[in-house]
Amino acid sequence: MPGPGLSVLRGVRRALGTTAARVYLTACVLLLGWALVVSSEGSMAVVVPLFATLPASLVLLLVLPEGDMTFLLSLVLGALVNAMIIGWCARVLRRGGSPDTAS
Repeated sequence: MPGPGLSVLRGVRRALGTTAARVYLTACVLLLGWALVVSSEGSMAVVVPLFATLPASLVLLLVLPEGDMTFLLSLVLGALVNAMIIGWCARVLRRGGSPDTAS
């Protein structure tokens, strides 16, 4: 019988394995790369990836201490949380009315 940690990891892997979640993560990486390339002192380009990862990144920004690495960490974790939610929604919608026998 697998422990509860294994079932959580299996659920995360299943959620991030959907096409919708992967497309979302790819878009977030591209937006962050674009923002880092075009941003200069005082530029507002870094706000675009922040908007793409709302609301999870905003919650993390409010909880974590200030700093450049904190901003990047909140964007990455926000994108992962949102991608897991998107993946879960995609799986539920694809499944329809039939019960999930894999869990």
